[in-house]
Parts: sequence; C-alpha cells; structure tokens
Amino acid sequence: MTEQLYNKKSKEELQRILDQELFERETLSFYKYTVIDKGELQTLRDKLYYDLTKLSVFGRIYVASEGINAQISVPKHKKELLYNYINSIEFLAGIQIKNAIQDGQSFYKLTIKVKNEIVAYGIDENEYNMNKVGQHLSPKEFNQALEDSNTVIVDIRNHYESEVGKFKNAIIPDVDRSKELLLEVKNQLKGKENNKILLYCTGGIRCEKASSYLIKNNFNDVNQLDGGIINYAHKVKEKKIESKFIGKNFVFDNRLGERITSDIISQCHQCNNKNDNHTNCANDICHLLFIQCNHCKIEFNGCCSKECSEYLSLDEKNKDMKKKEFLDYNTDRHRGKVKPKLYEILN
Repeated sequence: MTEQLYNKKSKEELQRILDQELFERETLSFYKYTVIDKGELQTLRDKLYYDLTKLSVFGRIYVASEGINAQISVPKHKKELLYNYINSIEFLAGIQIKNAIQDGQSFYKLTIKVKNEIVAYGIDENEYNMNKVGQHLSPKEFNQALEDSNTVIVDIRNHYESEVGKFKNAIIPDVDRSKELLLEVKNQLKGKENNKILLYCTGGIRCEKASSYLIKNNFNDVNQLDGGIINYAHKVKEKKIESKFIGKNFVFDNRLGERITSDIISQCHQCNNKNDNHTNCANDICHLLFIQCNHCKIEFNGCCSKECSEYLSLDEKNKDMKKKEFLDYNTDRHRGKVKPKLYEILN
C-alpha cells in the first residue's frame, strides 16, 4: 500500500472537483459495535482509506477498539461495488447500511481517523456493557409505544440537533457536547427507573451506548428506535405510517439537515422569525453553528453577529492586525457553545 493515505488538496480544490463530477452520489451511513484489536486499528484505517479511495468514496469514518462509525458519499454507479466491499470485511458482513433521507453534496473528501470511542461520550468502560443494550423497536412499534402513558421519550442528541426536529413530547437534554449528554439524561430521568424509556438519535449509534449506560444505572425497560430517525423517516414514507417526528433531521455534513415534515419548530437566532436552516458563520475565525433566515443572511453578510460581519469586511492587513483581539473576544462570547478549535486557527 504505497499510495498516499491522506488527502493533501485544499478545500477549494476538492469542492471544485466535486462540482465537476458528471455523476450522482448517494449518502450512506453504518455503524457497528464490535471488538477490534488496538494493535490493528491503524492497519484497518489505512486499508479502508486505500480501498475506499479507489471507489471514489468521500465521508467521515471513525474506527476504535469498540467498533466503527461511518457516514459516506458514494458515486451511484459504484454503490453495488461498495456494498460488496463492505460485506467482504468479516466483521461488517450483513451490516445495516442506511440511505440518507435527502441526498446532496454531503462530503467533498474522505477522512478516516483512529479514535478512542466511535461516539465521544467519555465514560468509563465499567459504566456500560455493550452486550446489554436496549430493545430495538421498529418505527411502527415505536409509534405504538409512544401511546403508552408510562412511556418517557428521550432525544439522545445535542440541543442544536433537536432544535430543528424532534419527536413530540420528547425530553430534550440541554447540552452542546456528547460528553455532557449521558449524565444529563440520567439526571433528567431520576425517579423514572421503572418507566418505559424510549431513546432515539440520528442513526442509532448513540442510543446503543446510551441504552447500555441506562441499563447499568438500573433503568428496567429501556428501548431504542431501530436505525434511528433515518430509518424511521424511510419507513414512514414506505409504509405510510404517521410521522410523530416533526421538522428536520440534523446531519453532521455539508447538508446540515434533511426535511422530514413541513413543520418549522425553531426560530432564526437573530430575528426570531420561524426558520430551521442551520449555517456556519461566514467569518471562519468564528464559524459558529446557528440558525439564520435569508433576510438576516443578507443583513449580516452570512455572519452570526455585527462584530463578525465587520471583521469579515476588513482588508487582509487589518484582519491580521485584529486577529488575536477578535479570537479573544470570540472565545469569551462563544464559551460553552458549539465553536471552532480556536487554538488551531490562531496557530
């Protein structure tokens, strides 16, 4: 395996290559919790990068000793080749691969990383047991369970995801990061150890470990939506089931969201008018994730604030002069919120 195993092209060049493609792509996702020898992780990572690059796959894949988590974009005409490849890997044979609810330019390059966890909860291994997870419910079974008065439904995602789409009456943890999520969920469910607990997330992976964590903490009836919101949205459409999920499904790629119902349940963060379009601040030093309507996008030049808009309008010389000052200001302003890696930008 002598070829380059990392991308070295700029974002602009990669986007230009993507824009010039003459074929359609499909966005897919899959995950699996399984034991992988730590000594083999880098070899697995390199093999995946080498093989998937030959199939023109883009996306984000994490491998860890606890398994694999993948969100990818594949040329439509190579989809069958990809499926054959995935099924040729022993521990991935027969894995459930989910199609995105809405396609689009989701990724422009392939990134594969070796991680400590495939979902960064940051909990000790003795706080969960992946051999004991919640019962998987089909979308129809999930809807039926929602009718039970003893049921408590919990969104196992960050608040900015549930802000634009959620199941009705769900408990929404007010957290920005996965590391804060499980403790917050446990605290909110205190006293409900004997209730029927329903968990849901984007594709199912976060619910797997979350359900195991709750079982370990003496919750007796833990269930999870099989295949997550993605599978639910597909089945609702295919089987003409009532969608009890309203709004959009937030996704961690360039699309930032997939429409499930026409409901708009959130507001523009600048004018408070109804809107559910996430964007990143056009000022790359800030890059804050927020909701912005088209009117405010024009007024603030695609930025999250007047300060960012003013900084963006400076010439390069003045930007360099004010960069440190603006970074310090932004660190304080966005403390505790979704924000970029400021240290990397400064250095």
